[in-house]
Amino acid sequence: MLDALLNTATLALANAVGDAQTWLFVTLVQPLLYQFHFMDMDDLAYDGTLWVVAGAVQVAVIYLILRPLEAVRPLEHWADRKAVRVDVIYTLINRLGLVGLVFFLVLQPAFDNLQAWLRLYGVVNLNLDELLPHMRTHALLGFVMYLVVLDFAGYWYHRWQHQIQWWWELHAVHHSQRQLSLWSDDRNHLLDDALQQAFFAALALLIGVPPGQFVALTLVGGALQSLQHANIRMRFGRWGERLLVSPRFHRLHHAIGYGHELGHQNNARLYGCNFGVLFPWWDMLFHSVDFSTPPQPVGIRDQLPPPQGRSVDYGRGFWAQQGLGLQRTVRRLMPPRSPGASNTGDAAGV
Repeated sequence: MLDALLNTATLALANAVGDAQTWLFVTLVQPLLYQFHFMDMDDLAYDGTLWVVAGAVQVAVIYLILRPLEAVRPLEHWADRKAVRVDVIYTLINRLGLVGLVFFLVLQPAFDNLQAWLRLYGVVNLNLDELLPHMRTHALLGFVMYLVVLDFAGYWYHRWQHQIQWWWELHAVHHSQRQLSLWSDDRNHLLDDALQQAFFAALALLIGVPPGQFVALTLVGGALQSLQHANIRMRFGRWGERLLVSPRFHRLHHAIGYGHELGHQNNARLYGCNFGVLFPWWDMLFHSVDFSTPPQPVGIRDQLPPPQGRSVDYGRGFWAQQGLGLQRTVRRLMPPRSPGASNTGDAAGV
């Protein structure tokens, strides 16, 4: 009975999304393609329309679920929510944008050509659905496998963002938010977003993720990360905290003095803790986990007034944050002007 209801609901949702996709494409997108003579891109544009519709549904569902929880069980009470508003812009750009899908679909022909060339020399790419039995016939098994593999890559990608100095300056846009909310996950520098989308699109192609599953993986991952950043007093329990990254677990990653600089309790934990994207397993395996520290103020130490910090401005508005992030990155990449000179700050945001 339950399975039948679930199947009916899933089918109804898929039909509704499909109808919305068709309406949006026929009414708005297709006329623009005709107008500007881009009809050779109609397949890509149609797939992109699905991305926009699915992203809009995801944002609506996330807001309807998480915003009431933030109101009822907030971890922090803010007298002024102005700092949160810019993150709404980031979310709409990211969740309704086409960047990830464009990278995936544009890279696919080039990747297919590369595969054909490598086969001439007996080299084939790593296709998980060919290596593991039943993945092609059991979509859920394949989905879970791809989710775990991509999350493992995401853990290391995240650690590199903290350890490579110029990269940290881009990623610092994300960490500079002092009021974490359900909108904060997508607060990233646009260049950082482009690098991330290109990396995971290429990896997804390498391991054989089908386009439909790539969209589903992106939507599921985005929804869970919105929960992680939400201003909710929530724990998953002793075992749940070790199965899935919780708001409490991820908040410590954003904490001043714990999450992205020299570890407060463990001096060997350079550049922070709790890097897991969806699963905390990788932090547990590679000794970067912290389950015990209670919630702390979030942000970057540089933002604090002296003597704790240096009152560094990371920007309040969207363009200010983008411009300052790019300036910091360029300074990191440029050599010092004199033998005694050095760039301000460090990769840990100290």
